[in-house]
Amino acid sequence: MSEPKAPKIEFPCDYVIKVIGNAAPDFTDFVVEVVECHAPGITEADISVTESSKGRFSSVQLKIVATGEDQLKALFEDLKASGRVHMVL
Repeated sequence: MSEPKAPKIEFPCDYVIKVIGNAAPDFTDFVVEVVECHAPGITEADISVTESSKGRFSSVQLKIVATGEDQLKALFEDLKASGRVHMVL
């Protein structure tokens, strides 16, 4: 008996990502700049920022229009390759 496959995402679609990294004055701008390269058209309403309780980490949540798996993979790789991002969810 085979395992049921996870449902595939139907593209294009609204897609929410959360990017966590060390808190810095320019962290949100940095994240938005990288995401804009892969998913242009982000507005202020699409961005939410939360600081950790001790202020060491920052979490930036963004809503983008995802066009395909290749776009998401490239976006996640660019964010992680920066060295400023701890986690992308």
